[in-house]
Amino acid sequence: MEYLEFELPIKELEEQLDKCQIIGKESDVDVTETCKQIEKKLAETKKEIYKNLTAWQRVQLSRHPNRPYTLDHVRALCGDSFLELHGDRNVKDDKAMIGGLGKIGDQTYMFIGQQKGYNTKTRQYRNFGMSNPEGYRKALRLMKSAEKFGIPVVTLIDTPGAYPGLEAEERGQGEAIARNILEMSRLKVPIITIIIGEGASGGALGIGVGDKVLMLENTWYSVISPESCSSILWRSWEYKEQAAEALKLTAKDMKRMKLVDQIIKEPLGGAHTDREKTFLAVKDAIVKSYEELKNLSPKELVKNRMDKYDEMGVYKD
Repeated sequence: MEYLEFELPIKELEEQLDKCQIIGKESDVDVTETCKQIEKKLAETKKEIYKNLTAWQRVQLSRHPNRPYTLDHVRALCGDSFLELHGDRNVKDDKAMIGGLGKIGDQTYMFIGQQKGYNTKTRQYRNFGMSNPEGYRKALRLMKSAEKFGIPVVTLIDTPGAYPGLEAEERGQGEAIARNILEMSRLKVPIITIIIGEGASGGALGIGVGDKVLMLENTWYSVISPESCSSILWRSWEYKEQAAEALKLTAKDMKRMKLVDQIIKEPLGGAHTDREKTFLAVKDAIVKSYEELKNLSPKELVKNRMDKYDEMGVYKD
């Protein structure tokens, strides 16, 4: 188990509990009451810490190395029914963007999302979840295939941003993202978007236009990361915590500003502490969202989607 800096009091209490239990097993000393006291203190500490998380602490949780990634969610949701599809029919297969067909119950969905790696080797293989233009073009190809066969689309967002390299710009990174936003806005099948980790910049928006946009509780969604914002405004990364607060990037902030439709509750401590519970919550959210959308005609879907995004940012004096 890896602990973040603000979780260190929890780590200390869990170590104390382990030692207490070991003493009880290896000796004749009755430590039942002591263990109960530590367990009670541990439960109270967890509740206190996770109830009062700052924006920056939620950003840290969204990046937790044990947090489930896109393929973890898809395999848990679809089991053996998931069939991954590859390539943009133009340049190559982008490993940072995965997609394919899978079933939840009897309903087939087209799943698309960014995939990060678990260690140094796989992080390089997945380009740290940062897609090139061919990744967005692959996503669009799969969405158009889904539209052709009347299959709903589910996108899972978890990226620090689109890849900013020279070769990506040469192959039309900005155009690829803009094209996806345009085409998603008028896609004639239901689109359910879920932010499962980081939702940064145009890299997230490239697969982020949905009829229903949902966020897991400890995720963030913003035009820029707190570190990058801090480096631009203060010429230093030291102010990332202040930047995170100012950006209003948490799920609660997004819901309050009506930029997302629903917050999916996570287990206490984050999605990684109880993966099965997280997968079940995501599954329920997808099924419920599809039930609300499935009876709408293609014309109604597109109109409602257009109206939804037209209303964003509108205010009265």
